[in-house]
Formats: sequence, structure tokens, C-alpha cells
Amino acid sequence: MIRAAAFCAVLAAALAAPAPAPAEAPQGPAPSRAPGSREDPAGLARQAARDLAVALANLDQADQASDRVAALTQTIQAYEKGLSAFRVALRRAAIRQRAIALDFAAKRERIEKVLAAMMSIRPQSTPLMLLHPAGPLGTARSGIILADITPALQAEAQELRGRLQELAVLTGLQKSAQETLREGLRGLQQARTRLSQAISDRVDLPQRVIDDPAQLRALRASAETLDAFASGLTESKSTAPAGFSAQKGRLPLPLSGTVLRGFNEADAAGVRRPGILLAARPRALVTAPWASTIRYAGPLLNYANVMILEPAAGYLMVFAGLAEVYGKTGQVIPAGTPVGLMGGQDANLGAFLTQATEGSGARQSETLYIEIRVGKDPVNPSQWFAMNKE
Repeated sequence: MIRAAAFCAVLAAALAAPAPAPAEAPQGPAPSRAPGSREDPAGLARQAARDLAVALANLDQADQASDRVAALTQTIQAYEKGLSAFRVALRRAAIRQRAIALDFAAKRERIEKVLAAMMSIRPQSTPLMLLHPAGPLGTARSGIILADITPALQAEAQELRGRLQELAVLTGLQKSAQETLREGLRGLQQARTRLSQAISDRVDLPQRVIDDPAQLRALRASAETLDAFASGLTESKSTAPAGFSAQKGRLPLPLSGTVLRGFNEADAAGVRRPGILLAARPRALVTAPWASTIRYAGPLLNYANVMILEPAAGYLMVFAGLAEVYGKTGQVIPAGTPVGLMGGQDANLGAFLTQATEGSGARQSETLYIEIRVGKDPVNPSQWFAMNKE
């Protein structure tokens, strides 16, 4: 029969031994993820941190790029992607941390009970230890039972050690995330500031004289609806390039967001509009889906700032609800050029961490209204954009 001291030695050895590979670990209610895998929160966070470091390096080089606007746009998009990935990683880490803590508490209680039972076996002299009320057969059976129990306990202790190691990694991740996020948020703000300046300094864009400024001001003053304003722009002549119609169903969205209302879908007040409404993160960058001529950029009615792009003759793309717009009427801009920023305020470090660890994610508090018009008629934008599922 195995003494309590022997059992303690086995348990200590198991806790000191290297953790088993995830594929060989006993199956439990919350199996460990392979480090660095897509489902591993720590691996996701490390990759997101690397992405943010690359974005920071790109920010330092953007001012020397031949096209500062394009370089800074890519840098901002890298920051947005990296921060989003870091938010996902922290959320998964918090969920995983709570699951491990609960599982650890349950397993620790069970092991402590078994350990207490084993410790209750008091040392006896050898002749008495070999005796059993049922005789030699009972002694043999009890030895077999204990021999079977020990490897199972050892395996459970190994799994427990693996969970403890993962818990330590996740705890360290929470502590180290603050500095990474602080640098990421600071870099994103710097990139936006530099982008605004780079756009103001830009003088290399072609300029088309397609609208009389006085007529445009009169149209804006007389238009009572967005539809009337866009229809008025359609009547003027354009020399926009062809080829846009072939992009139907393939255009990238101007920003990453979630569809709140579809085409002609009624809102809470029962009002239907011939466009789609996207929920977006505060200060999200809005870019041109296709090379276009800027037909209008500025405030309009109650839509805050509006950007109207002409990707081809007879087509208009309308983006309404921006806090800032970039560019001037008549400028011809390449695809991917930033045309504005959404409103709101960036989450500070504390709010970012709270949203991530509590599982609330990024607050998509801003809305961008999008229309696509063919001639004077609005069409369903969802048929033109490659809609994502974010």
C-alpha cells in the first residue's frame, strides 16, 4: 500500500514536471490552446503587439515617403487593425482567465479531498500494513486500486500545472497590455494629426473644373433634402473615368463597421431612406472605395459633413455623417484616399481596457450613411460593396 508521503512525492514531481503538450493533455471542460494559435489569447495579443510596433515604425517613416497621404493612411489603418486585434485578444484573455480560475478552484478542491484522504493513512509497522480484514486477497485488491489511482492523480496534477502556467501568462498579459496600448493610442492620434497636415499640404492631385462654385452654393442653399442636392449634382456634366460599373459587388466599404439599417429599411420613427447605415467606431478613418472626383465636401442640412464622390459618369457615392472631410470639390483622388473622419472621441487607456476585459468590445457609437446613385436614382449599396460581417 502506498503511504501518504509517497503520494505527496508523486504530486510534487508532477507539478515540477514539464506540462504535457495540448494534444496529449487529458480532456477537460476548458482545454488549453496551443501557444501562438489563432485561438490562443496570449498568442493573439503578441501578434497584435507586433502589428502595433510595425505601425509605429511606419509612422516614423511616413514623413519621408514620396506619398505621405498614402503612407499615413496605411499607418492609421494598421493602427486601427492592431488595436482591434488587441481588444479581441484581451477580451478572450479575460474570458479564458475566468474559466481557468473556476476550473482550477474545482480541481483544487477535489485534489485536496483526495490528498486529505491519503494523508489520513497513518504510518504502521510493516506486518500491520500487510494485513487486511479480507485476508491476502483484500490486501492485493487494495494495492491494485491505489496503483490505479496514482497515475490518474499524477495526470490530473500535470494538467493542473498547465492551467496554472496559462493563468500566469494571462495575468502577465493583463499587466503588460497597458504600455502597449498607451503607445498604440498615442501613435494613432499622431498619425491622424500628420494625415490632416499632409492632406492640407498636398498639391499633386489633378483638378477638374466641373461645377461653378456659385451654382454649387446656390444648389446647397436651395436643396431641402439630400436627394434633391444629389439630383442637382447629377445634372451637371462630368469627365469621370469609366470602368466603375464592373466593380459592382466588389467595392470595399469606406470603413469597417456594422450594418444598422439596410436599403429602404424603416428606422425607429418609420422613416425609410434609400441607403444603408453603418455603425462605426469613434474617429474611424473613411476612405474612397474607388478612384473618384470629389463633387462635394462639407456640411449639408442636418447630415453633419457630407462627401459626394463621382467614380464614373452618371454615378455618385454619398457618405453622410462625417465629423471631418478631406479634399476639395473638383479634386481627383485615387482609390483608398482618406476622405474624412467619423466623430466621437477615442477611448482612453482605462476605458479601452475596461471595454476589452468586460467583453463589451469597441463602442460603435458613430453612424455613416451611404448612398449610391445611378443617374438620379438611388440603388441598393449592399449590391455594390463586398459587405463584411464585422
